[in-house]
Amino acid sequence: MRKSIGIVLRMFIPVIACFGLWVVSAPAQTYPVKPIRMLFGYTAGGAGDVGARLLAQKLSESLGQNVVVENRPGAGGAIADEFVAKSLADGYTLLYAAGSTTILPALRPKLPYNVERDFAPVSMVVITSFALAVHPSVPVRDIKGLIALARSQPGKLTFSTPGVGSSAHFAGEVFKMMTDVKMLHVPYRGAPEATTAVIAGEVDINFPSVTGALPFIASGRLRALAVSSAKRASTLPSVPTLNEAGLAGYERSGWNGVLAPAGVPKEIIARLNTAIVKAVNTPEMQEAFIKQGLDAQTGTPEQFAAFIRGQLAQNAKVVKFAGIKTE
Repeated sequence: MRKSIGIVLRMFIPVIACFGLWVVSAPAQTYPVKPIRMLFGYTAGGAGDVGARLLAQKLSESLGQNVVVENRPGAGGAIADEFVAKSLADGYTLLYAAGSTTILPALRPKLPYNVERDFAPVSMVVITSFALAVHPSVPVRDIKGLIALARSQPGKLTFSTPGVGSSAHFAGEVFKMMTDVKMLHVPYRGAPEATTAVIAGEVDINFPSVTGALPFIASGRLRALAVSSAKRASTLPSVPTLNEAGLAGYERSGWNGVLAPAGVPKEIIARLNTAIVKAVNTPEMQEAFIKQGLDAQTGTPEQFAAFIRGQLAQNAKVVKFAGIKTE
């Protein structure tokens, strides 16, 4: 009798195993069956918000379910980040992350979530370059000249940013760290104010977004010496990157990408990644992004994870180097 029971059990083990695999893979095969929320940690209207909505529209078409952008501003993006980090890992709550997602951990060690532990990277979507721009009265024409000038006058040159801990602030501090120059940081209440201060001659240097700086560069009120990204900005192709201009290894960009809560099945992550890469790399999407000053840049989840690790490490070094503190 026992032998017969054992034979029967052995016969059913493969069936049970197959059923288990079906249970695991079934959600991925049918996903999505309901609308998807994509949270963005800032107010509506900015380039990041527009980019999120462009992507959401394309994903709605390809996935067959509405992808709805939900703005949850506050705490420098931390409110949206925390909400998604603690959401159900079913693929129906996503984060349209920004550069702040990897800056906040360096500024606030006691965040109630951990970026590497609590998120599953899906794909990078876009990057935006910063321009290293100077007032026309600054007597330099290239990066080497700026470095030489700054070293000859330690602490005299000033650079403006939209505020302490902003992406532009970090771009400036990385420049200081890599060149070993001393410049005085002058924080303003926002990007327009920071740029206006340079145009007015109150400050020497600025790290504005290429989009924001473009009209002033074209009119001669700002002089762009280089851009911060790894590749030249599509809207400012004649201006070299900092790496090309002689500061080897410099790379700093604003960015947006899609993150999911950790634990979302890999099949769902792969489905989302495929849909995002396809959507972002269509000619109409790339053209729409360029109008917002954004350059499309997608990749695998693994590539995005490596990028995030690199950003977290660099930001921690910058905070320690510059002694950056926020209230």
